[in-house]
Amino acid sequence: MTDAPAVTDSTGRCPVSTGPDGLVRLYGPGAATDPHSIYARLRKQYGAVAPVLLEGDVPAWLVLGYRENRRVLDNPRQFARDSRIWRDWKEGRIDTMSPLIPMVGWRPDCVSQDGEPHRRLRGAVTDSLQAVAGRGIRRHVTHFANKQIDAFAEEGRADLVGEYAEFLPMLVLTRMFGLGEDQGRKLALSCAELIKGGEDAVKHDRLIGEVLTELAARKRAEPGSDFTSGLIEHHADLDEEEIISHLRLVLIAAHTTTSNLLARVLQLVLTDADRLAGLVSGQLNVSSVVEEVMWNTPPLAVCPGRFATADLELGGQRLKEGDLLVLGLTAGNLDPEVRPDAAVALHGNKAHLAFSGGAHECPGQGVGQSIIETAVDVLLHRLPGLRMSVPTTGLTSTASTWESRLDTLPAEWTTA
Repeated sequence: MTDAPAVTDSTGRCPVSTGPDGLVRLYGPGAATDPHSIYARLRKQYGAVAPVLLEGDVPAWLVLGYRENRRVLDNPRQFARDSRIWRDWKEGRIDTMSPLIPMVGWRPDCVSQDGEPHRRLRGAVTDSLQAVAGRGIRRHVTHFANKQIDAFAEEGRADLVGEYAEFLPMLVLTRMFGLGEDQGRKLALSCAELIKGGEDAVKHDRLIGEVLTELAARKRAEPGSDFTSGLIEHHADLDEEEIISHLRLVLIAAHTTTSNLLARVLQLVLTDADRLAGLVSGQLNVSSVVEEVMWNTPPLAVCPGRFATADLELGGQRLKEGDLLVLGLTAGNLDPEVRPDAAVALHGNKAHLAFSGGAHECPGQGVGQSIIETAVDVLLHRLPGLRMSVPTTGLTSTASTWESRLDTLPAEWTTA
């Protein structure tokens, strides 16, 4: 079957690719360069909820409206997390090697379940995270941030994405999990490949699982004061598969979102002289910059996935039981119905969708905030005169279905 032609914008560029039935693809070259134009086109054509195609031309509904996202997040009886009710999966239209499986497929973890099973498993995660965080996350961040900076400080220039933000969160997580530091870079690369999708996603998901399976076995024999041991010893009595699934969940979610958010925060700081001066002088708090980024460029642009539990209406669209929905967190945050002027500052407003919401709101957001705030503080105080080394217009991003990541952030500073 021949694909329908891609849809061009007013400049003649080709940011939108469509499938055989004319539905817009959220993946591929067009989506990688300008996802915002795709969201705008879909909103104009369909309104708050739009039919789209995911990798492999799998159909789904993309929720674009802020209020509609909130409705989905707050109503698990209508929009479940359990992908075993996904009609395309049940009817055999999804290949087991599909790159969607690592993101959407069912696992015995808290994000795949609702109600009491979810509460039991989430309790083990939050309790174990809080115990580890109470032992000094910022101390670990400071250690690894300084170690990263030591590698390039004397050079007077660096790419703050590839040499700092891309790996720092994973190095902290390896310490939290009880993994060796040498595992950090390999796991960071595998997480990045998994989120990108494509033919390598399943392979890297398997590699992550192998590392975490070995870790769980080791920690059963030699427990410590780490997140892995906390899950193993928790009174919720998780079985082996549940433990490994939650190690995977927290590792991938915490690293990918925190590394992306850290890069975006640094981008905003270095492209705004007033913000940079305010942070260096102590007149501005990093948390206020983080909140702004959460609204405008959340680290997870699209959140997988919810499944309609019955035939229902959402945003003027008729959904069928078993339909897959993906949540447009970026599109929802920029919904003109709630933000008619996206340039207006939202100081102190934390009603963004960046951490999802409802019962499944991200349980590790406090850890992520600590990593970012400490990482920015250490960087600014280690590198005097920190500034961009290329024009702002030279910065580029690459998107997948699920996220948009800053490619590079070239910077320079004064050396002795």
